[in-house]
Amino acid sequence: MRERLLGYWVLSWVGLISNIIALPIIALIISYGPPLKVANITLAISIGWPAAIVGIVSSAALLAERKWGVTLTLVSLSMVISGMGPYSVVRLITLQDIFGIGGFTLFTTLLSTLALLYWCNPKHRRSIRL
Repeated sequence: MRERLLGYWVLSWVGLISNIIALPIIALIISYGPPLKVANITLAISIGWPAAIVGIVSSAALLAERKWGVTLTLVSLSMVISGMGPYSVVRLITLQDIFGIGGFTLFTTLLSTLALLYWCNPKHRRSIRL
């Protein structure tokens, strides 16, 4: 019998939906305006879209109960944190927009860190999923 993991299905669905929604939001932030335009384009192409696509694949794998879905989720969340963490700090310091994109990216980084802590739980790798 499988061990019951609280939040597994909810977070899998939230991850899938949020990664699908992230693709057009990243495009919107690119076209947002002149402040940090080069940084916006660079981070969107190098980290934003790849992290969202890896997140979609990992969420689908989690919903299909594949063991490698947890590993791919850890990779995707690490990509999000490594890209959005420094970007949000730079944006908050240079533009002071705590209620704009800077605050949104900082909040997303914090949520991704909490999700990373959840998915690092060894029970996810010990269960008898395929």
